[in-house]
Amino acid sequence: MKKILILAGGYSKEKEISLQTAKSVFSELNKEKKYNIKVVNPDGHFIKVLRNFKPNTVLNLLHGRYGEDGYIQAILESEKIKYTHSGVLSSSLAIDKELSKKIFIKNKILTPKYVKFSYRNNKNKLKLVNSLKKKIGFPLVVKPLNEGSSVNVFICNKNNVLKILRKLNEYGEVLLEKYIPGREIQVAILGGKVLGAIELRPTRKFYDYEAKYNPKARTEHIIPVEMSKNKYQEVTKIALKAHKILNCRGVTRSDFRYYKNSFYLLETNTQPGMTSLSLVPEIAKFNNITFKNLIKKILEDASINK
Repeated sequence: MKKILILAGGYSKEKEISLQTAKSVFSELNKEKKYNIKVVNPDGHFIKVLRNFKPNTVLNLLHGRYGEDGYIQAILESEKIKYTHSGVLSSSLAIDKELSKKIFIKNKILTPKYVKFSYRNNKNKLKLVNSLKKKIGFPLVVKPLNEGSSVNVFICNKNNVLKILRKLNEYGEVLLEKYIPGREIQVAILGGKVLGAIELRPTRKFYDYEAKYNPKARTEHIIPVEMSKNKYQEVTKIALKAHKILNCRGVTRSDFRYYKNSFYLLETNTQPGMTSLSLVPEIAKFNNITFKNLIKKILEDASINK
């Protein structure tokens, strides 16, 4: 039997989502009875468990810091064990919203204007608001530099931006990004090829944490996306380009805003969710790929420092 070690839980604010994902994946893989599966939270005993179990492949279902930022990937590579999803450098670049934006801009991928705000900067409050108005304009989006699942992401105006910044001072630094209205399009890449796209129409202001994981949020999922063939090809081509320039592997999901005939890439996620409400499984299903076969394809793409 092939040994699969599933990493779930972790220490980020997305711990519960990771556990939900692991539960869904374990349930599917366990149906075939041909895998020896162990689900592990990577705590202080993780390396000992890893060495004792000796998995053929580690299925990384962690989210957020320590799980998709290159940290756990570095441990797995040092142990020379195959693991799913992107490698050390790709993971660390993709989760860092400032660094990934710089890479997108260098490669001529349109992304919203931004500034990085440091709490060590004791700029006069009035000067700060005026500076933000001049550099990126209002409304704007405040987000942590390295969180996922839209954790602590807020849309602000000039009247509440200082209040939101005070709320997030635990991070030390945050990203302030120009808010782009318009349609929300998400594109999934699997194994270096376009898997498909989906449009989201949340009843909330944007596709935030509640919209993603609370069934009562009533976000409308539209697939196939209602746009011309040329525009569909354009957005999927951008997502594939982002996947490749970040040197990602396995599955990624890129988040876009479509406004005034242009696609703005917000970010590329190297560890997209796999819960019952997640987008990648929904896109795969639309393209006649079952949840179980999606997991198998992700496992097949596992590697050591690819």
